[in-house]
Amino acid sequence: MPQVLPLKIDIYSLWIFLGIIQALFLAYFFLFGKQAHFLANKFLGVLLIAFAAALSEILLCYTNYMFRVIWLIDFAEPTNLLFAPLIFIYHKTLLGKQFKKSDWLHFLPFVAYIVYLSITFYSKGYPEKYNAYLNAYHHDTLPQLTYEYTFPEWIYLIRDYINELMLLQMCVYAGLGISVLREVSNNERMSFWSNQNQTFVWCRRGQLYSILATIVFVVTKLLFPHDLGDHFIAAYLTFLIYGLSFTFMNQPEVFTPRINKKYEKSSLTSEIQENTLEKIQLVMQNEKPFLDSSFSLPSFAKRLGVSPHHLSQILNESLGQTFFDFTAQHRINEAREMLSSPTFNHLKIEEIAEMVGYNSKSAFNTAFKKFTGKTPSSFRTS
Repeated sequence: MPQVLPLKIDIYSLWIFLGIIQALFLAYFFLFGKQAHFLANKFLGVLLIAFAAALSEILLCYTNYMFRVIWLIDFAEPTNLLFAPLIFIYHKTLLGKQFKKSDWLHFLPFVAYIVYLSITFYSKGYPEKYNAYLNAYHHDTLPQLTYEYTFPEWIYLIRDYINELMLLQMCVYAGLGISVLREVSNNERMSFWSNQNQTFVWCRRGQLYSILATIVFVVTKLLFPHDLGDHFIAAYLTFLIYGLSFTFMNQPEVFTPRINKKYEKSSLTSEIQENTLEKIQLVMQNEKPFLDSSFSLPSFAKRLGVSPHHLSQILNESLGQTFFDFTAQHRINEAREMLSSPTFNHLKIEEIAEMVGYNSKSAFNTAFKKFTGKTPSSFRTS
């Protein structure tokens, strides 16, 4: 019979537990509260859920409760490859940069690692998972169970170097994050250390805390073998989560995406922005005005009851899109459904282009390839 150790409850376990609760509370707010209208805050909400998952696993391991739920071992390990990309994308979108389709590639290592673990570890039995826990937290304390490897041992090397891969990723994204901050400061002709814009200051501070997290991670892994020092890393993450909560209570304006200079004198209020976003969603889904080739920013703004300037600002700040891209995306989504449906097989591509609002086949082809990576004809064939 496998041996288990008694529960260990101390100040670290209590502090980490509080961090999990606070992270989930904030995540709910940023994903479903009033601030959820901003794309940047949705990424922040997902980041907080990733933090909560990682903290939960560390708490289970540190308190020895993992012996009782051994099937959960390493359930949050893929989040190691999610933190740095999410922080980078959050800062990027909060600073007013558009989230592009290619930005999803930042999360490819995370997805690939989930697939890898699903094949090599998650689907395995009790002995493998019990031994994995012992290797991480009780290497020389308890005897391991015997079992036969399903795959050659070299396949498991990726898991052995996950900490090194995470460190490399953190360093790369630290450089990318600083480059985005420098680009914004140069474009606005202000010093990198300027305090004139609170959102910029918040992102700069967040980047510095991320670099400090990298240092904490390196020092901890050097001082403690295996994962024995992970509770120190978890304690630092909890500190950051409560720092985030304190900032939100005292400076909620920093969680509003940075306004471009052309909107600095705008009279748009958060209430108008929130109501208009709801109207946009309803009108685009139910009425589909974008199917009309004469669909324009002024006409759409009039239908929504806002000024064209405010509508442009809402699309840019909340959705990260220009009106042109906003319209094209809806038209191409409609065209994809038509090209995929047997009902419209008899129609030529030019006819479908006209039905979704394009008067020019070349303009339709260009927009379609931009949003799907394929031409309309190759999409229909595939």
